[in-house]
Amino acid sequence: MPNLAPPRSDRVDADSLGDEPGVSSSKDTQIDLSPPPDDVKSHPKSADLLKDEGTSASGDSDVSEFRPWDPHKAAKDVEVGDFYFKRKNFRGAEDRYREALYYKSNDAIATFRLATCLEKLERPDEARQEYENYLKILPHGPQAGDAQKAIQRIKATAASAQAK
Repeated sequence: MPNLAPPRSDRVDADSLGDEPGVSSSKDTQIDLSPPPDDVKSHPKSADLLKDEGTSASGDSDVSEFRPWDPHKAAKDVEVGDFYFKRKNFRGAEDRYREALYYKSNDAIATFRLATCLEKLERPDEARQEYENYLKILPHGPQAGDAQKAIQRIKATAASAQAK
């Protein structure tokens, strides 16, 4: 039966190792990040995704930026945003809702509450855009009716301002 115990460092004779520095096997290793030859055939729409992220389909970019996915942090940011919103600190709430969307980009709750916050901050164009984003995420969601009413209200306000 083989000995499966891990090696113990106290059994190594340090004098037999010599004075030369060790060599890392991973220091000069290059990793090939290019797609496989049949990638276009296997994944025909992958180039579109890369273009959406601001990189080229040929992989010319050295760095492709990804956002972290942390739904727990997003939920906590929404909770803190609600705290600020209830105390009428709309700028603080806006920052927290935006941070929630950084960690979870299609969070319907954060999107709707950000839109409400922007409306309170008298930024109707941004608010309308966020209400529309909410409707893209959840077209029949619990706040869909409120979002549609808010969009109509913002459009009516803009139309009456132009008429004056």
